[in-house]
Amino acid sequence: MTTWSAGLLLYRRRPALEVFVAHMGGPFWARKDAGAWSIPKGEFDPASESPRDAAEREFREELGVAPPDVEWAELGTFRYASGKKIVVFAGDGAGFTASAFVFGEFEMEWPPRSGRIASFPEVDRAQWMDPDAAREALVKGQRPVLDALESLLGA
Repeated sequence: MTTWSAGLLLYRRRPALEVFVAHMGGPFWARKDAGAWSIPKGEFDPASESPRDAAEREFREELGVAPPDVEWAELGTFRYASGKKIVVFAGDGAGFTASAFVFGEFEMEWPPRSGRIASFPEVDRAQWMDPDAAREALVKGQRPVLDALESLLGA
């Protein structure tokens, strides 16, 4: 069975193109930078929620702020090596203020096999990056999203 995710990719031009991405939280990602960033996104069930609604919900859950009220363009569906699929929507975030985040949390057993449950932020920071920096920072399965964005924008 395919696992589905949906996410929102904000972009702006200042004057060069920048994208808004988030560093994944939790102990596994704490000391990693390259390949440890993600588009704000999360899982959904296509039988009960649209990809766009899920993307907006996940943005709010992960960052603790509402996504900007802008026009969203569907960039496409991208497949990870694991088989997971992610639907990504792009929107002009020029007016989005990247601050005052209240990161959502998740619980997991930590340290492993300790029997202790600990809470960790879903993401631990978020920021604007130029596409080259984002290509290095993003998890491998999300890098093609940047090509789709640049194609959409004619960059």
